[in-house]
Amino acid sequence: MRGRALAALVIAILCAGAGTGYAQRIFAGFYGTTPPRRPTAQSFQGGFTFCRVMFTSDRREKRGWDTDYPGADINFSIRLAELTKTRVAKQATGTDPEYVVVRLTDPELFKCPYVLFEDAGTIALSEAEVASFRDYLLKGGFAFVSDYWGELAREQFDEQISRVVPPHMYPVIDLPIGHPIWSTQFTMKDVPQMPSIQSWRRSGGQTDRGVTDPVEARAITDQKGHLMVVMMHNTDIPDSWEREGEDPQYFYRFSPDGYATGINVFLYAITH
Repeated sequence: MRGRALAALVIAILCAGAGTGYAQRIFAGFYGTTPPRRPTAQSFQGGFTFCRVMFTSDRREKRGWDTDYPGADINFSIRLAELTKTRVAKQATGTDPEYVVVRLTDPELFKCPYVLFEDAGTIALSEAEVASFRDYLLKGGFAFVSDYWGELAREQFDEQISRVVPPHMYPVIDLPIGHPIWSTQFTMKDVPQMPSIQSWRRSGGQTDRGVTDPVEARAITDQKGHLMVVMMHNTDIPDSWEREGEDPQYFYRFSPDGYATGINVFLYAITH
């Protein structure tokens, strides 16, 4: 699937809903704060449970760890179930997808093969978090980092993650569009740059959120070359998940590429 064929296929499935049991519960987005959904004994039952990392920010850019929460987590889980054969865990009390928030020092972190960080350009890690996060990554865990913008955010996240996995031991590599990660399931024509829905509206439909630098996709590898952390800088991939039910124009313009990106990264992570 290439170019327009990719977009057409994803849009058709997203609109129709390949799994009707989930299709009516797409989160439409709102502007508020939702308490973190913490893990319980029922949170990990063998299917995919979406895990988001809670961290401390030492300054404000967006909302910190809970940017796009919980809509991005819910909608990604629903679309992952519809667009792939991944078995997604459901909440014990219903049919909605299971999703949780974990701290880097929580033992439940090690039950999450994949975790999401948002607004991590403001992150400030304690020594205990550094040690636990390093253990998580070196035991096979995977982190997807998105929605941090500008040079200051890039420098801060790079400094903090270098405490976890020093770059002289764990190389940082670029992920150009020719890298296999971008064709794990959907063959993408570029690495998308997408704004938050608020920035998109304020800019009159522009895509760059006022940032002149292009989107940057990089990864940190272990000593055997396996990807441990994928970092997408100057792009807000999770907002295309959270806001898909809120604005049809935003949905058609960004959600197909956003889901293709997220699903490709997730599938590459769990199969490599």
